[in-house]
Amino acid sequence: MAATILDVQGLTKAIGDLVLFSDVSFSMSERQRTGLIAKNGAGKTTLLNIICGDEDYNDGQIVFRRDLRVGYLPQYPAFPPELTVMEACFEHANATTELIKAYEHCLATPGNPGLEQLVERMDQAQAWDYEARVKQILSKLKIDDFDARVATLSGGQVKRIALAGVLMMEPDLLVLDEPTNHLDLDMIEWLEQFLQTSSFALLMVTHDRYFLDRVCNQIMELDARQLYVYNGNYSYYLEKRQQRIDARNSEIERANNLYRRELEWMRRTPSARGHKARYREEAFYELEQRAHQRIEEKRTRLELKSAYIGNKIFEADYISKAFGPDKIILKDFFYTFSRYEKMGIVGNNGTGKTTFIKLLLGLEKPDSGRFTVGETVRFGYYSQEGLQFREDAKVIDIVRDIAEYVDLGGGRHLSASQFLQHFLFAPDRQYTYVRKLSGGERRRLYLCTVLMRNPNFLVLDEPTNDLDIITLQVLEEYLQAFHGCVIIVSHDRYFMDKVVDHLLVFQGQGVVKDFPGNYTQFREEMLKRGAVAAKDEPQESAKPKANVKTKSPQARKLSYKEQREFQQLGDDIDRLEQEKRELEAALCSGTLSVEEITAKSRRLPQLEAELDEKSMRWLELSEIAEGG
Repeated sequence: MAATILDVQGLTKAIGDLVLFSDVSFSMSERQRTGLIAKNGAGKTTLLNIICGDEDYNDGQIVFRRDLRVGYLPQYPAFPPELTVMEACFEHANATTELIKAYEHCLATPGNPGLEQLVERMDQAQAWDYEARVKQILSKLKIDDFDARVATLSGGQVKRIALAGVLMMEPDLLVLDEPTNHLDLDMIEWLEQFLQTSSFALLMVTHDRYFLDRVCNQIMELDARQLYVYNGNYSYYLEKRQQRIDARNSEIERANNLYRRELEWMRRTPSARGHKARYREEAFYELEQRAHQRIEEKRTRLELKSAYIGNKIFEADYISKAFGPDKIILKDFFYTFSRYEKMGIVGNNGTGKTTFIKLLLGLEKPDSGRFTVGETVRFGYYSQEGLQFREDAKVIDIVRDIAEYVDLGGGRHLSASQFLQHFLFAPDRQYTYVRKLSGGERRRLYLCTVLMRNPNFLVLDEPTNDLDIITLQVLEEYLQAFHGCVIIVSHDRYFMDKVVDHLLVFQGQGVVKDFPGNYTQFREEMLKRGAVAAKDEPQESAKPKANVKTKSPQARKLSYKEQREFQQLGDDIDRLEQEKRELEAALCSGTLSVEEITAKSRRLPQLEAELDEKSMRWLELSEIAEGG
């Protein structure tokens, strides 16, 4: 049985009269990977800060295993602006970085005192290639200028540098707050594999549901000031959470039915109540408390009336855009956007996704070509930068400044307060000042201000960053029912799968491909095309076709050994995916013992790591097969 490395008992935190959580208890063991889920403002980041010693708490006890090394990636990391990228990575102190600093200090000291001992310790710690390993991780996170100053970097780049530094700490417990923000799809998939194959324990907050599913073997939910623990991945959590809610709602319904009968009895005159009145009266007040608990219902679908949109939406007429000769965003791009189309835009960071949106909205000018936008189009733009609110304004006032009521169509309306409740701002929270909102609550408020203007063409640039999972589900349902056009730039694979019907894939240097499907279908199609190319390759090489263009000197074909490996990988991937489906079905069945759940939860990340490794190799060989 794995040893406990962290034990939290009776933890309570309040900010003024707002109680974030009360009497929270949980523990973590070696190699355990836990995802923490809660609504924005419920205290997720506060809980992580408390565990890492960056924030105080009101009551309770936190006990770490002796000599436990904890690495923490905060939601908004900061470094001294004068540091270089490499110096910032070394800010996360551990035994190896301290040893390297001592060695470098010794070299800079006249006479090099203690150099022989330090060299021996560097050998023992295998510290000579530490810098190379840091650079390797930075490269995976698309940071290539190691001498750049922090002051010149974007917030997303700083977050990735902090992530690289904390990963190199080799901690016993790694605590991550929204690690997938500012990562493109390649980086997210690399980080998934890295975490799956690492030996440390993990506690993280993330809204990326595929990430939770593939990395975590335990989910903790912070809800209504209490903590609920589920020993399984995200899919398992969803099923068990719904069972918990259904059971709780049934209990409240029974209490309500009994409460109505007892209320009739209480309203009778004392003489008509009969004997044992005091005992029954005391029981009545306890029953009243249970009956008045909030029943958790399924979210109502939010369907706002959008402005009429005509048949002509927009046309991109041979658009070209570049920033210097080395960074081409678009090259003679032509596209006609259709009515009610829901498009997703994917691609690595720096390939021009946000620039494309700004070109469409007229915020950037193309080098050549033009956008022709229909007269009836009313854009609603949700940007990465967000909207700056007055810090001294209340939430309800921000919304009322736009409109007192929101038109639902058919003569139906929502008040500003009712609209905010759809986006999880309870009535008492609506009178909170903006300065007291969490980062996620500010993004949620910004989303409300965009949607309530009744646009008919939504342009959402990274809308999932900093939003909690419950808000994402509300937004997904809204977009699925939205009677207008949508363009979404997002690295959230789950969100894209739910909402979009086709993709523009930005591949860099002006190459943009249109794919008719969601992100998962796009990945599956990539794998399928590679399999067909590999199957046909031996026949084509044995019998060349006429009029085939001469291949470039760099192109090559799969060797016989690689062809055999490629075919075997396809069989292995099918087998592993089947095992994964069976494993997930078993975890969701609710029939397993605790020992079986533990064993299968441990097998799942190993299985996914193996599947990712083979898929990456398969993709590598498929590119050779297709290019050859």
